[in-house]
Amino acid sequence: MTRMVRKQIYIEPRQEALLKRLARITGLTEAEIIRRAVEQQVRVILFPRRDLNAWQEEKAFINNLVQQGPVPGGRTWLREDLYER
Repeated sequence: MTRMVRKQIYIEPRQEALLKRLARITGLTEAEIIRRAVEQQVRVILFPRRDLNAWQEEKAFINNLVQQGPVPGGRTWLREDLYER
């Protein structure tokens, strides 16, 4: 088991009731619910969701290139040549 560090926290009575309810519903300990909440906050704050609009713009750009078809005259290089660089 992972080494744990003991923390004492203060929560509001309403939060305590919610925590106990979550523990009862999920079968998890109150401590595990709190640990998961901390991990969730880390993901939200430190690793925010990527800008979906940027991905959609990139996809549109690529689709536009594909619709233009092959480059006139074809390519002048071989795939193997790329690995020699």
